[in-house]
Amino acid sequence: MTLFLLAMLVVVILLLLEVPVAFSFGIGALLFTFMTGNDVTFLIPHGFKTASGFALLALPLFIFAGVLMAEGGISTRLLNFVNSFVGRIKGGLGAVTVLTCAMFGAISGSSSAAIAAIGQIMIPRMVREGYPQGHATALVACSSVLALMIPPSIPMIVFSITGGLSVGAAFLSTIIPGIMLTLIYCGLNFWFLRNDKNIQVEPPLPFKGVVKEVTTTGGQAFFALLMPIIILGAIYGGIATPTEAAAIAVIYAIPVGLFIYKGLTWSSLGQATVRAVTMTGSIMAVLFFLFIMSRAMILEQIPKELAEALLQISDNKLVILLLINVLLLLIGMIVDDISGSVLAAVIFLPVIQQLGIHPIHFAAIVGVNLGLGNVSPPCAPMLYMAGGVSKLPLNEYIKPTLKFLCFGHLPMVLIVTFIPELSLYLPKLLLGIQ
Repeated sequence: MTLFLLAMLVVVILLLLEVPVAFSFGIGALLFTFMTGNDVTFLIPHGFKTASGFALLALPLFIFAGVLMAEGGISTRLLNFVNSFVGRIKGGLGAVTVLTCAMFGAISGSSSAAIAAIGQIMIPRMVREGYPQGHATALVACSSVLALMIPPSIPMIVFSITGGLSVGAAFLSTIIPGIMLTLIYCGLNFWFLRNDKNIQVEPPLPFKGVVKEVTTTGGQAFFALLMPIIILGAIYGGIATPTEAAAIAVIYAIPVGLFIYKGLTWSSLGQATVRAVTMTGSIMAVLFFLFIMSRAMILEQIPKELAEALLQISDNKLVILLLINVLLLLIGMIVDDISGSVLAAVIFLPVIQQLGIHPIHFAAIVGVNLGLGNVSPPCAPMLYMAGGVSKLPLNEYIKPTLKFLCFGHLPMVLIVTFIPELSLYLPKLLLGIQ
């Protein structure tokens, strides 16, 4: 255990020194392997074998589909559609941002993609209509992590494969928490802006005008809204595996972007392909080294030792869950959601199974916690990415961010942790898991 903690300390120091995540974990994995006397020639083939598994092929395919749909002009159409419902009330543009981030998550499965696609449009638009810049930036940052909870979620794919769980069940586990958090963020947005007199609101339309606007924007967004229905319908209808559904998503996204929305050109298709390959390559490099480290940890029985250490602190399931939540939050603050998913599966999944906690319930706990960690200072990768879009100093958006997290995301972490049926209801209903 001491050698593992030393290796993780080296990884954390390297990350804080802004060494790329893949190299940080690669150095940590090799250091831990050599310190424990394991044969690296045994561990490297294991890393290749795990990374080349058929199930993991869903990862690059969903990334490619998300990039294609983002390039194809989907974000603008989704925004216009949601805006036709709530855009003409005070604070409505903020609710549009939250809802669109959730819907975009159902297509891209990536928080960073949600910030890039939605944040670049909505932050300037909210500021033009009188929203405080800090509020607009914080809202986009916090809403972006809904992409981790609304399937298809890339971190959930990685967590499921690493932990040997059903990808479909893990997807379902975060749907209800994701919808609840979406509504909470919408409510908090309205509450925080209730007394702000600087916000400009478009005049309301008559009923016929609203119906016409909803019909028009809904028609324009139809093919974008159809994509998650096709993907999830294929998975839960037993038509396709998650990997096959990801391939269907790519095949669907190309003609929609090229010929229907026409936001995608043959030139931008090539650029999107390069971007997806680059993103996939960087993620796979991280996963390869994490798989090596995870195998070395298992050989050294680190998960078993950690379980015993936690059980020595307390044998109360609730206390252990609170401790694990704190550790997951710290992991989410230090590393990206993909790396955090692997670490959570390797380190904590054996612990929770010993405690009799359902692994699919734990998948939801991981998803909600990593989302919180990704926007929690000091590291907060998604928070700083949103700040980069708005070009604001941290001190101008940190306060509204903490308000959203303390009154929205943190309570949802506790609700998901202590009410298992919230995450298990849909997997039991649709997949019959026990």
